[in-house]
Amino acid sequence: MKPDSDAEKKGMAPGDQVVAVDGVRLTRQNMWTFQYLYHALRPQPGMPLQLAKPDGSQQQVAVLAKVQQRKRMMDISGDDAGSDIFDLIREEENESHLHRHRYIELGDDLLIWKMPAFDLEKAKVDELADKFRKRKALILDLRGNGGGAEETLLRLVGNVFDHDVKIGDLKARKDAKSVVAKSRGNNNFSGKLVVLIDSESGSASELFARVVQLEKRGIVIGDVSSGAVMRARHLDHEIGIDVIVPYGVSITEADIVMADGKSLEHVGVTPDEIKLPTAADLAAQRDPVLAYAASLLGVTMTAEKAGSFFPIEWGK
Repeated sequence: MKPDSDAEKKGMAPGDQVVAVDGVRLTRQNMWTFQYLYHALRPQPGMPLQLAKPDGSQQQVAVLAKVQQRKRMMDISGDDAGSDIFDLIREEENESHLHRHRYIELGDDLLIWKMPAFDLEKAKVDELADKFRKRKALILDLRGNGGGAEETLLRLVGNVFDHDVKIGDLKARKDAKSVVAKSRGNNNFSGKLVVLIDSESGSASELFARVVQLEKRGIVIGDVSSGAVMRARHLDHEIGIDVIVPYGVSITEADIVMADGKSLEHVGVTPDEIKLPTAADLAAQRDPVLAYAASLLGVTMTAEKAGSFFPIEWGK
């Protein structure tokens, strides 16, 4: 819950379940439609929400978006410390800080990597992998990770397998090709591996988790993933001369069929063990899923301790 937001002022809090938006009940099947509609096609100045509180009570709230009037023309010269370009830079820095890669080292036994996206270059993947390469175990937390670059996926797979691994076959409209991750050989991580996923884990996150299952490399814990693995190409565009409006389009170009002959599109990855926090856990900032994963690796921690490792740090 973002501090000082209208939602917080109206009484919403972590652990509340949003049952319905604009009178329409939310389900796993229609969640993507709501996200696409409200985030991209038709942003709203506000919306009525039906909430279920952790104690079982129901609440109706009307939440307003933060709407700011911006100048039609922006000064991006950078000559003035107060110019618009610096405001944009600060906004980007705050967003990047909120979604940065983080890790916790627990002695020589365990490293926990909170990976928000597959957005690292190969050298950076290797740099992080070298931190856990000689440890006994790794927990890779891909919850909320919507995917990213194929290059990052292949390099990460190459860091945790002692042999080359075929991710699957990319099948486009006219052709197909195999996607293979090359192992780092003697520089790979050989310890125990636990992967955490949830309903927001998509694309490369799902492919990584499924490869771990198919190769029997580790254990996957959490919730069924989003089932959105088709590869797309993003094309940037802009219109205007004096006033330029940038925009883009994402075009799906290929599906990927895994080594078992199946696609994850609209199916997702079913974890080896389904583990989810309760509403009360979310309200108390506990993470029983991470604590359980650690216990499988011989590391004891409370759900409260696990929940303190990667707190949300809102930008000012």
